Amino acid sequence: MERKDSEVAKVKAGDPNTFQGRLAEMLERASNLQPEDMMFRYKGVQYPTVLTSVENLQALPTFEARPEDMLTCSYPKCGFNWVNQLLGDIASASQNESKDWKAGPSKVKLLEFENSERLELMKSDPSPRVYGTHTHYDNLPPSIFEQKTKMLVVFRNPKDNAVSYYHFHQNNPLLPNFVSWDEFFKKYMTGEVGWGSYFDYALVWEKYIDNENVMIITYEELKENLAGGIRKIVEFFNLSLSDEDIQLVAKRGTFQAMSDNSHVTHSTFGKVIFRKGMVGDWRNLFTEEQSQEMDAKFEACLAGTKLGLKLKYDLYC
Repeated sequence: MERKDSEVAKVKAGDPNTFQGRLAEMLERASNLQPEDMMFRYKGVQYPTVLTSVENLQALPTFEARPEDMLTCSYPKCGFNWVNQLLGDIASASQNESKDWKAGPSKVKLLEFENSERLELMKSDPSPRVYGTHTHYDNLPPSIFEQKTKMLVVFRNPKDNAVSYYHFHQNNPLLPNFVSWDEFFKKYMTGEVGWGSYFDYALVWEKYIDNENVMIITYEELKENLAGGIRKIVEFFNLSLSDEDIQLVAKRGTFQAMSDNSHVTHSTFGKVIFRKGMVGDWRNLFTEEQSQEMDAKFEACLAGTKLGLKLKYDLYC
């Protein structure tokens, strides 16, 4: 419990509606849980106990989306926090002509983390609302489809995703640790991790890759050309930003800039969320046998698909 207690001591309780305020509460709860109690299962899928609940997941279908909402969908550790912060800056830039918008404490909202009361409060949030979810496509609130809300879907190559997810568990006081990378890899490959299987998640989005309200962007694409990726995102959400604004969002949106500012946006938890931000880190943990196992899984599930081609698996894996 030493690691968790040290994190609790660093975060003081505050406004429960802010990331920092809720983090303090969650850290306190996590410090009193045994590892085996830090995850629960709902409809066959694991979720983190201190981040969500059965009641939250049952309330999710009641969420009322709007056509102008800016929604990020991603499997965990595919770049969600990065892209969500980019969307927040894009929304601010599109609303503020003075160019003096500044990053403050994170107000990231994952729908499955919000209880029924907070979902109700979101009704009063001004548009465009920026929020996201790790939830499987089939479990998204019906209003998202009814309102034709645009969904920005973020993917990352599965090898780097697995390694990032492993380190997230090992460094995150809100999640249970694994005995070893080998243990985590086995569970990752069978979908016995939070939010289930990466490949199940990917396969369903492949079905909707050509939907006009869906845009798939990859972590690697943003690393290659951040300004270009931001420009595509702006166009997808039918916004208008000048080249100057796009460059400003890109400058603020590099991994280094977000990492340097993470103490403001995510308190002490920033170092957990923003770890390395690199492509190819999987080579530091994967054995040859594990690499081949992942190659075979990708071949069976995504090879030859539009999403598979977009992931550039041969280049990055």
